[in-house]
Amino acid sequence: MPRELDEKDIALLKKLAPELKEILCDHSKMPYRSILPPLANHFSKEVKDFERRLRSLTNDELAYLVDLVMKGLESLACVPPDHAEVFISLVGARISPEVAEKVVALYLDTVCEFLKVYILA
Repeated sequence: MPRELDEKDIALLKKLAPELKEILCDHSKMPYRSILPPLANHFSKEVKDFERRLRSLTNDELAYLVDLVMKGLESLACVPPDHAEVFISLVGARISPEVAEKVVALYLDTVCEFLKVYILA
């Protein structure tokens, strides 16, 4: 669900991607509408880099991201499966396995058809 990032979201995105200069996507020239997809697709060099960045979050910041995901305000739909797995594993380890299972279910419900084929293959 597209949304406008508020000050807290922008601060979190800048923490995760300190190289971020503007909240505009270089490709679309539109403002970022979420945190995890640009982190995974534009700023992280690889899945290990994505993991390193996510590990810098406090438990409260991670819980905030999970809350956004659960409310449908933060998109996982465009996060590659290996990156989503890292996020979900971190949620399982630092928040709870039960919450991680709920995030998995949401991810599978929202992921694009192309990725569903990839995941379920």
